[in-house]
Formats: sequence, C-alpha cells, structure tokens
Amino acid sequence: MTDRNDKNSRQSRASRDDRLKSALRENLKRRKLQARERAAIAEPSQNEDGSLNEGTAGKTDS
Repeated sequence: MTDRNDKNSRQSRASRDDRLKSALRENLKRRKLQARERAAIAEPSQNEDGSLNEGTAGKTDS
C-alpha cells in the first residue's frame, strides 16, 4: 500500500513541477514582451533625415 501512495505522491509532485515550470516560462515570456514594448516606447523617434525628433520643449522663438 505504501508503494502505491509513494508512486501517486511522485506523480503528483512531477505534475505540479511541470505546471510550475510552464507557468514560470509563460510569465518570463510576458515580462520580456512588456520590457521590449516599454523600451520601444521610451526610444525617441527619428525624422526621415535620421535626426532625432526631440520636440520643441525648452526652445524659445527668437
């Protein structure tokens, strides 16, 4: 009887480990995607001529 309980315990442990591995893998993928999206948003855009489009903040008309 203890053999059967031990076997079920190992199977449930392996199943749990597989679920945790899968959840961690999906979480990592999601976090990497979010980081890429944030980095893309944070980068300044470039004009057609390759110069940075920094806007007009802080500039005064003279």
